[in-house]
Amino acid sequence: MSDIHNRINAFVKLGAFLNQFSSQSPTVDATIAGNEIFFDGFKHQLKLAEENNAWFTKNNLQFALSTWGEALSSSNLKKWLSNYLIEDVRPKKVAVIMAGNIPLVGFHDLLSVLISGHEVVVKQSSNDKHLLPYLSKYLEYIAPFFKGKITFTDDKIQNFDAVIATGSDNTARYFEYYFGAKPNIIRKNRNSVAVLTGKESVTDLEALGEDIFRYYGLGCRSVSKLFVPKDYNFDAFFKAVYKYGDIIHENKYANNYDYNKAVYLMSLFNILENGFLMLKEDEGYASPIATVFYEEYTTVEAIKEKLTNDADKIQCTVANGIVDGEVAFGKTQQPKLWDYADGIDTLDFLLKL
Repeated sequence: MSDIHNRINAFVKLGAFLNQFSSQSPTVDATIAGNEIFFDGFKHQLKLAEENNAWFTKNNLQFALSTWGEALSSSNLKKWLSNYLIEDVRPKKVAVIMAGNIPLVGFHDLLSVLISGHEVVVKQSSNDKHLLPYLSKYLEYIAPFFKGKITFTDDKIQNFDAVIATGSDNTARYFEYYFGAKPNIIRKNRNSVAVLTGKESVTDLEALGEDIFRYYGLGCRSVSKLFVPKDYNFDAFFKAVYKYGDIIHENKYANNYDYNKAVYLMSLFNILENGFLMLKEDEGYASPIATVFYEEYTTVEAIKEKLTNDADKIQCTVANGIVDGEVAFGKTQQPKLWDYADGIDTLDFLLKL
């Protein structure tokens, strides 16, 4: 069996392991390799992740694991890799600097480096430091050929051939200064948007709530801004997202809601709100927690031009028949393996090193 097939099979096994944690009550599957060593240990890592980061709730951790468990199927991996020639890769050492805004946010980069045949050196965010090292140990257990190819470090990264770094616009300048001489992918701030026409069904708008509230809006694929036609009536939107109202009972979210509402009121901003979500008319894209910005448009042609001009600020666009590459309502946090962050083909970059 070729090396690439061995690597695919290893990640399929990892996906099966993760699928055991796709519900609020993880259930042992006796057919999964290594469970006797890793199952209880991973439950403990999930507990530590939740204790370390209050945004990593049981529900959001379960959702992330379920999403990755589904993505790492044999058919998905083979479909993703079918457009690449991976056999003759000369292994390089690739540094990956990860964000920590949502659980396992850096997993796709680690997967891409390893599946392409390279070695990875990972520098994690302190906000998401428990899950990936443990899953890497599981990967090394079921696929010993990965031993020595995965390194985690808290120190300054040295002796690497390429870098993939994700951070804010500010950290991106730092990354470009230190890593600019090496082949690199450096990702900056991006946010996701939804384009509404007023013809959306209740089902569409309810699904949009998932795009807004999942991970508390902290992901780059979280919808933080709505584009709406002039004089749009938000009543149907507020009614549809009412089902997410229990989020206000979570302390960290509630504190952000109260703080941002106070700032808006003291600044005499006009806001629309329903007790757990505020809508603020704003040309920006990065809205604070518990807030979604909105901006009116006059014609479909005008909003298409706006989205094209601001493409470097937008991760994905939720819409129905508006723009190429749009994402269906409710699906922003379920990207396919071939849905690359910032539209940059990570695997193509790695295979050309």
